[in-house]
Amino acid sequence: MPKTSGRLLSLLSLLQSRRDWPGALLAERLEISPRTVRRDVDRLRELGYPIAAIKGPDGGYRLDAGTELPPLLFDDDQAVALAVALQLAVTTGAGIEEAAARALTTVRQVMPSRLRHRISTLQITAVARPSSAQASPGVLLALSTAIHAAEVLRFDYASALRRAEPHHLITWGGRWYLVAWDLDREDWRTFRADRITPRTPTGPRFKPRELGDVGAFVTSRFRGSSTPELPCQGEVILAAPAAEVAPYVHEGLVEALDVSHCRVAMGAWSWPALAASFGRFDADIEVVGPPELREAFAELATRYTAAAAR
Repeated sequence: MPKTSGRLLSLLSLLQSRRDWPGALLAERLEISPRTVRRDVDRLRELGYPIAAIKGPDGGYRLDAGTELPPLLFDDDQAVALAVALQLAVTTGAGIEEAAARALTTVRQVMPSRLRHRISTLQITAVARPSSAQASPGVLLALSTAIHAAEVLRFDYASALRRAEPHHLITWGGRWYLVAWDLDREDWRTFRADRITPRTPTGPRFKPRELGDVGAFVTSRFRGSSTPELPCQGEVILAAPAAEVAPYVHEGLVEALDVSHCRVAMGAWSWPALAASFGRFDADIEVVGPPELREAFAELATRYTAAAAR
């Protein structure tokens, strides 16, 4: 690989690793002059990378979002994680199986042989729950956008036009649901996302309402009267995407907060059992409540530490 091309890839990798980079620090890391950094940044811009200049005493650069998706650079672990996530996409109920398969083929084609071999040995058969219904990715994106913008939604549902203030996009039992304030019925309602056909444009902005504990609300709506109520109910925030967590939460609530965090509410017969259920996800945990759940995590930490010491 020509030296300049290799240097451009190194520069791109650095720009992707953090938000802001002082120009002098980039030059130091790449062992080039600040003038060469400026030239290389211009070359990356010509290739479609939206790199913004940062004003200030030090100056610097930032890789911003653009109008098109430019080529991306992944390290080995990121590439493997991406391939695994694409194989599991069938379990999300988001209707992205075909797109995920094409994306996996694209990723495999550009992988180094050492990584391609690792992926070939990891063949996952992802089975969706029989009761799950596919929600269109476009619908999920439209609902999520309206929630974040706090804009009234107009949509067709069960052959009727509905108007609602969207508040939460959640999964329950393998399906996606919208939790919204129904403007015509003046009450909270849950709508199956796979039955929603959004209309455009969206309505005016609204002031979000207080629903309270969304986990308790959804649980009360979906749990049958014959199903015993689990005595210990808790809620956490996981540093993991909702689509990765949802397939493994069968009797609970998963709400997407952003691309890398989700809120999870579940129940169990004891507080330590509930804490252990949350701990099975390979992600950082922030306890929302109640205090008994936080105490259970402390109890498990002591127990696990003693087990490791033995």
